[in-house]
Amino acid sequence: MFTHFLNDYFHVFADQIRASTDYAELCREKMVVRSPVFFQPPAFILLTMSDSSATAPKFNYSLFRRVMSMVKPYKTTFYFVTVLSLVMAPLAVMRPKLLQEMVDNYIFKDNMQGMTFLACIILGLLVLEVVLRYFFLYYANWLGQATIRDLRVRVFNHVTNLNLNYFDKTPIGQSTTRTINDIESINTIFSEGSVTILADLMTIIFVLIVMFTTSVKLTLVVLSVFPLLIWGSIQFKESVRKSYEKVRNHIATMNAFLQERIGGMRIVQIFNAEEREAQKFRQINRDYTSANLKAINAYAIFFPVVDIISALSLGLMVWYGARGVLSEDVTIGTMVAFPLYIGMLYRPIRMLADKFNTLQMGLIAAERVFKLLENNDKVQNTGTLAPERLKGHVEFDQVWFSYHSTEPENNRVLQNVSFDIPPGKTLAIVGSTGSGKTTIISLLGRFYEIQSGSIRIDGHDLHDYDVFALRRRIAVVLQDVFLFSGTVMENITLRDPNISEEQVIEAAKMIGAHAFIERLPGGYQYQVMERGATLSMGQRQLISFVRALVFNPDILILDEATSSIDPESESVIQFAIEKLIARRTSIIIAHRLSTIRHANNILVLDKGEVKEFGPHEALLDIEGGKYRELYEKQFLKVEAY
Repeated sequence: MFTHFLNDYFHVFADQIRASTDYAELCREKMVVRSPVFFQPPAFILLTMSDSSATAPKFNYSLFRRVMSMVKPYKTTFYFVTVLSLVMAPLAVMRPKLLQEMVDNYIFKDNMQGMTFLACIILGLLVLEVVLRYFFLYYANWLGQATIRDLRVRVFNHVTNLNLNYFDKTPIGQSTTRTINDIESINTIFSEGSVTILADLMTIIFVLIVMFTTSVKLTLVVLSVFPLLIWGSIQFKESVRKSYEKVRNHIATMNAFLQERIGGMRIVQIFNAEEREAQKFRQINRDYTSANLKAINAYAIFFPVVDIISALSLGLMVWYGARGVLSEDVTIGTMVAFPLYIGMLYRPIRMLADKFNTLQMGLIAAERVFKLLENNDKVQNTGTLAPERLKGHVEFDQVWFSYHSTEPENNRVLQNVSFDIPPGKTLAIVGSTGSGKTTIISLLGRFYEIQSGSIRIDGHDLHDYDVFALRRRIAVVLQDVFLFSGTVMENITLRDPNISEEQVIEAAKMIGAHAFIERLPGGYQYQVMERGATLSMGQRQLISFVRALVFNPDILILDEATSSIDPESESVIQFAIEKLIARRTSIIIAHRLSTIRHANNILVLDKGEVKEFGPHEALLDIEGGKYRELYEKQFLKVEAY
């Protein structure tokens, strides 16, 4: 009978090894597929390179606590998941313990009733463990998704309230990466990091406790190869971390290259540079593939090594355990249970090294996100004035401004600028490129803060106004019209529910844009492609005029709104401008004389200083004046064209 049992046992032993190998193969497949993709960010990841350290990062406990504090609104779920992790560990260990009991006290004693009873208990425990594991995995991932959902909204709201100065200094991709890729990496702290690591550690602890209480000598034999596993796990963790960093850098280079070339595809094709760019891309692609293969190599080495160590542990257990059975120091049930214990011990250890990497990289991403949230370069909205309407009296009084406050005074963009625009009047601002024209209109909406002087509207300093209430009463039409993907109606109203379709149509008719919009397929429901690529420059400009008019501003700003318009479209645009500026304070930055003639006064800027101020005719009468020079060299040529 004992010979038959040993024969059956070695079949079980072989099955254990196969199961271990199959599981490792599954892990290899999972990890090899995931490793190159896990850190694969969207196209703007180049910006994250500056944030990554070349040296091995230390675990930041304070940062970890800060991340975990984000689950406070969902603390009930967090406690529930934590309790599940504590319950599942001893529950899983009970199955092999009961199996040992079944073999020692029921099978060899031909107690079928007791054996059936224990078998039912084992089956019940298995079903309960499956149910608990389902809830554990679901709610651990739910917790991560709920937390990063809130964080993503928080980051987006923070970014949209930052000063334009932040966007001048920071590439667009950095904010995009923080909001999408880095926050998604934070999710892994919850779904694959903290709680799951706790569950694995609890499993290891309970397995070791049960193994030692079952047989101290057999446990020590099994653990004799444990230092090899610990050493291998540490080496694997470091190797994978370095590989991940290389993958991140190379995918950053690739994404930046693709983003730039696709955005500039017109230039690439115009200058017949397709083959040259393809050669550059092939080299970048080879470097990225090489980095991925190094990451895959780490997994390809680690898991077979774990298999070997696990098999060695099993072999030592069988060698010593068989002797113990013969000398009656070890029971048959113990020999049956220990391979299961070994599988339960090695399985979480296989995963812990990678999960710790996941946790570490999630914390690195969290550090970048928190750094963005700590950026206080935004408008300090301390004003309380929120009038329904503005009269539109604009005053600049000795305004000095620089985009970089550390610059010396004589290098500032605006230097001691002063002017006055009475309510309902129009001011044209002219000057060469870089003279500070666009800066003036940016300051009026408090998109930047001045260093000295004051800006007043209707006698009140800008800081006295609630910044959002102030901006609602100011409309800006830019030279480079930005249209979002969506319908014409959505681009005009910007999804403001307070603006009706009737108001939009009325404004379009007043501007002279209704006819061309009606001719579009679908009319006002025509789907505008990205940046309005399917519309002409004049059509995009007219839509921007309708957008400005429908918000009924008290102060209107036209920033070179006609500089890219062809002569045929200009008559329509000029009509639109006349409708827009009627009975409201207007500031026009223009390069065309026809636009400037609408102005009551003209402000001439040169290198940030006011050179001349007055009506068109008066400025032309100034011998050797700056405006007269611009008029003769620039405006007359444009008009002749």
